[in-house]
Amino acid sequence: MTDRHLIVLTVNGSEHEAVVEPRKTLLDVLRHDLGLTGAHAGCEHGVCGACTVLVDGEPVRACLVFAVQAESADIRTVESLSRDGELSDLQQAFREHHGLQCGFCTPGFLMLAEGFLAQQPDADRAEIREAVSANLCRCTGYQTIVDAVAATAARRRDTEKEVTS
Repeated sequence: MTDRHLIVLTVNGSEHEAVVEPRKTLLDVLRHDLGLTGAHAGCEHGVCGACTVLVDGEPVRACLVFAVQAESADIRTVESLSRDGELSDLQQAFREHHGLQCGFCTPGFLMLAEGFLAQQPDADRAEIREAVSANLCRCTGYQTIVDAVAATAARRRDTEKEVTS
């Protein structure tokens, strides 16, 4: 007999119930139970970062977290970035700076960058380069991803200055 647990996950601001086995990953629940397919299953070993989501504001590999571990956490997926069909500033910067090519790794990079910029809004290019090196991309060579994240950081700082002035 399989041990199953009813859990309630808060994903992108909404509560969702799921009945899961203890070994089911957060990635599998997001994709298969909730239909949120933005986080991609790449290596399933936590190496590539294609499944990166934010858990309580921290970028984590959803393939390495059991769904039952995430029950009391605030989970954000790439689907949370756009509003009313409009790209977020970070998504727009990826578009403007050609920070994606095939797009498979892009959701993971977006969530990694979103979490990173929330923690380090004044990051310089070297810090951004170090942060994005945690995820793998076979297409872009990373420079355009660094450009997109740096542009987003600069825009957010400028907006913050305007608001506080």
